[in-house]
Amino acid sequence: MKDSDRKKEKIPESPAAPEDPEMAEIKAIREKLCDMHSDIKKVMEYSNRLRFETALECSRQEYSNAILSHLYEDIETGLEKNMVKKCPEKENCRSTFSDLLQRNAGLIKQGRVNEDLVSENREKLKGMRSGAPYSKCEKCFSEVSTLFTKQVNLMRSMRIYTNNQEQKPDISALEPGILMREILEPVSNPQRLEILRAVAFETKNFSAFSEITGLRGGNLLFHLQKLMDSGLILQQHERGDYMITEKGFKILQSLNELYSSLQRSPLQTPAGKKTGEKEEIRI
Repeated sequence: MKDSDRKKEKIPESPAAPEDPEMAEIKAIREKLCDMHSDIKKVMEYSNRLRFETALECSRQEYSNAILSHLYEDIETGLEKNMVKKCPEKENCRSTFSDLLQRNAGLIKQGRVNEDLVSENREKLKGMRSGAPYSKCEKCFSEVSTLFTKQVNLMRSMRIYTNNQEQKPDISALEPGILMREILEPVSNPQRLEILRAVAFETKNFSAFSEITGLRGGNLLFHLQKLMDSGLILQQHERGDYMITEKGFKILQSLNELYSSLQRSPLQTPAGKKTGEKEEIRI
């Protein structure tokens, strides 16, 4: 037989040696330890997650309580400072206003503020306002509306309150010409805005306006006529006192709410002009 033929012959494989029982036991123990280690790791991860979530919830509660305490103080301070001082219903109204505002502020403690709850509180405030017995009640309701708006704006900034539909407002119905003529142009003058603010809660005569604005004669009459022509104020009778109209009050209130909302961010001051500096107004 040639050597090449011998190489081609298959050499029968020797049977595998039986596994050492001791090594098999060690291998089984190792696998069991790996399983136990995996289970322990899962338990630790779950425990750490629970501790983290608990700590986060505690922090959220402490944060909400701190904000809520500030809002409660803001309510009491605002009502005490800006409500009508001499009114037989002051204490009753103050208690009612405080309950409504505190209930609305309490929504902050929720993880998510439902718009329907805020709207319900807003409608209650409107209902109370429509039944106000005195003209001077508007001063108190204006302060309550400002406090209410600040609360809602705070909820928005905390990202816990959003509109249900989250849709952009439809501004296609705005008529620029009417908007300028009926709203923006009449209040664009500082003196006219001072006049409108002066009659927000009480009537004023010509002399009072002259003292407030520093205008005299025809100059003052020009601005008064402008406000009357726009339907923002009216004169009770010839040579009588002036008073604000419903349209004028709504515009003034809207400006006040807009201004309050802008306080959350710094107002921009034109370059080269000091804050509080007045522009020269030409008639």
